[in-house]
Amino acid sequence: MLANLFLHYAFDRWMQREHPDVPFERYADDAICHCRSEAQALKLRQALEQRFAECRLQLHPQKTKVIYCNDANRPGKYLERCFDFLGYTFRPRSAQNRGGKRFVSFLPAVSNKAATRMRQSVRRWRIGATTWSCKI
Repeated sequence: MLANLFLHYAFDRWMQREHPDVPFERYADDAICHCRSEAQALKLRQALEQRFAECRLQLHPQKTKVIYCNDANRPGKYLERCFDFLGYTFRPRSAQNRGGKRFVSFLPAVSNKAATRMRQSVRRWRIGATTWSCKI
């Protein structure tokens, strides 16, 4: 609770004040910032590193990335094109419009890590170990 409150001032309010043109989502200590260009994303990352250093915090080196949201309207080639957030993997996926035509869209689906946890949970139910009898 305290970390969430601290980040409200260290990140949320700072973003609204310093970068009002960059929409973002934050849940606990995870955040996504939506930039319009790679240059804007790199500049924001540098500003965030400075802001977090002022607050005696550090960006997570493996989790902090600039991702290209590749879809039918943004066909560029970049190294990083997917990310996980709140149990979902966001990446380019095939979609279908109302007319039945297929296209590429940047969409979420359950992440591999979350799917593994779900499968383990279902296995713990031990459904196959239960036998049922029925008298006719």
